[in-house]
Amino acid sequence: MQLKKLFTALVFLACFSIGHAQELTNFMNREPIISPEIGETEVTFRFMAPKADTVKITGGFTPTVKMKTSFGEMDVPSALDLTKDEKGLWSITLPLPEPELYTYSFIVDGISVNDPTNTFMQRDGSRYLSVLLVPGEKTENYFEAEKRGNLHQVWYDSPTLKINRRMFVYTPYGYETSNKDYPVLYLLHGAGGDEDAWSSMGRTRQILDNLIEKGLAEPMICVMPNGNPNQMAAQTTQLPVSEMDFRDPANRNNYVHSIVNDIVPYIEKNYRVIADPDHRAIAGLSMGGGHTIATANEYPGKFQYICPLSMGIWGEQPDIDEKLQGLKKAGYKLYWLACGNTDFVYESAQKLDAKLTENKLEHTFFVTEGGHTWANWRVYLNTFAPLLFK
Repeated sequence: MQLKKLFTALVFLACFSIGHAQELTNFMNREPIISPEIGETEVTFRFMAPKADTVKITGGFTPTVKMKTSFGEMDVPSALDLTKDEKGLWSITLPLPEPELYTYSFIVDGISVNDPTNTFMQRDGSRYLSVLLVPGEKTENYFEAEKRGNLHQVWYDSPTLKINRRMFVYTPYGYETSNKDYPVLYLLHGAGGDEDAWSSMGRTRQILDNLIEKGLAEPMICVMPNGNPNQMAAQTTQLPVSEMDFRDPANRNNYVHSIVNDIVPYIEKNYRVIADPDHRAIAGLSMGGGHTIATANEYPGKFQYICPLSMGIWGEQPDIDEKLQGLKKAGYKLYWLACGNTDFVYESAQKLDAKLTENKLEHTFFVTEGGHTWANWRVYLNTFAPLLFK
């Protein structure tokens, strides 16, 4: 009886081992899943889900549908169906979209998931999204340059906001090995973003690396702070937020004051910079555009290059003429305003353009197609960066 039990156990173990060996062999021999796969005229997306009933894809390259939002009626991406083969691999092949950086996700039985075989991702606040970067003339500066600068995560004390905070600082290729002093661009993000937004979604390092390598832009340091004055750093750090109500009118310009009184002095003390207004630029998108306008108005002459993006004059600002006249008197070298013609802030940008014209402040109003999107903000950085420090 004991020998029979032993024999049965050995047979079971042998079969179990053979089965697992076969599974391992099948796994090792399985063709790798490539997604996305970019061809000359098409792009294919793939997702392995043998037991799923439906798999769809949605992203910046799928057709849009009208939807009512808190900002009014807007175009939002639709979802397209993938087809399943006999192995449970879902796929869809689409015409290659225009050169651009797109984000996308799969919808598997109603649940949104990222592309598990695509390592190229970006973070948008609390969301991580898969990325499709289509090569072309428009996007050539979004790819890695041959000569790459460094991106530093820097902690500094903010006496104005009474907390220790983090910002990202880009230093151009060659900074560490040269004795050169550099001009500085202070680049501000929009609502919902943080100190990582311009790097992750804006491709700032890649854009500046390419422009500098091509000789189109002056080598510069780029400082990207956190524009949420109650945050120490991005929410991914899990750090608590301060109790300061930055929406209170009494605290309205606290972050603006911290830029000038905390951030600029820190950079000029700890980095090799040319510490004068002629070598300082400030730019920002959306909320950061508002911070840019407010900083220029509250501290006229501090920055000689002023570039608000997708922002303008909101609500009643009875002192706007006085502020602009103060800026005009202090002097500046560039005032570069940009906005998309279907952006929900376009009317406010037009109001700022009109006020600048009325007060005889020389400026550029750069209008593009499209709305309140990173597709525009990357173009704006590509366009105004070569104009700085000339």
